[in-house]
Amino acid sequence: MATYGRKHGYAMALNLMKTLTRSTNFASNSRSLSGIVSSEIITSHTAKWMQDTSKKSPMELINEVPPIKVEGRIVACEGDSDPALGHPIEFICLDLKEPAVCKYCGLRYVQDHGDHHHH
Repeated sequence: MATYGRKHGYAMALNLMKTLTRSTNFASNSRSLSGIVSSEIITSHTAKWMQDTSKKSPMELINEVPPIKVEGRIVACEGDSDPALGHPIEFICLDLKEPAVCKYCGLRYVQDHGDHHHH
């Protein structure tokens, strides 16, 4: 009885391994295919967007947002309050006079040197 159980178990494990390796190969193939398709779609979408000169480019739109005043010397930009819509966190130093620009989303930040600081 023990021999049958061991052989049966081995056969089940072998089938499981075959199934797993087959599905992972498929997953990696479909992943690379979807990457190619989506990049083509994105490229054509951007081209269509840029053809319509009545629409502003994303850079023009982001430049219309006034620089965000921040009290500290360093700001952490995540692009959006919703993490699903944002980008990796970017710490930006605001020591310069001109606004600092986030490399991911283009938002501008400036240090607020208001009168509310105590010297």
